Amino acid sequence: MLTTTLNRIRERNPCGDRWEKLLTHLGKTQPDDEPLTYLTILESNGFDDALWCCRAEEDKYAKEWRLYTVWCARKVQHLMTDPRSLKALDVAEAYAYGNASDEELWDALYTARSASRSASRLALRATSMAISGAASLSASAHAATSAASVASSAEAATTVHATLAAGGVLRAVNLVTLELEFKRIISNVNDNTE
Repeated sequence: MLTTTLNRIRERNPCGDRWEKLLTHLGKTQPDDEPLTYLTILESNGFDDALWCCRAEEDKYAKEWRLYTVWCARKVQHLMTDPRSLKALDVAEAYAYGNASDEELWDALYTARSASRSASRLALRATSMAISGAASLSASAHAATSAASVASSAEAATTVHATLAAGGVLRAVNLVTLELEFKRIISNVNDNTE
């Protein structure tokens, strides 16, 4: 079970009302260092806040957050038309398992960002020309941007931000599916604390 603590969450400056909601749910008035499961956060404050709280343990669970980010991006993979975006997903996943270097990850980031810029330009051109189907090009641009965000996760902090970004892109896909996968990850992974 993946855990954090109230003190670790507090270090990240949570929103006042959301913080108070969590404290109230836990029957506490002050942060402490007792282990707090992400499942409890999910049950108390919901999916968005549970994802936000991933920042509290971005280094401790970097692999889990990165794999979740890749999983999210793969849900819109069908919208990615540029092979550079797809490669970025593969490299980010390999990196999470220790099968890709920092250099390979950064290379994937730069090429995926290039793909994202290309897709955005195409979507803008299509929109300005009022071509039907511009919406699908725009969706492709967002999917490519997700791939770039996934690839940019060379540092754990970026992984969590990419997770949040990928989650945002996927709201239109299926929020229930996102939450179920998040719940599976936070519930079934052995805690890798020393």
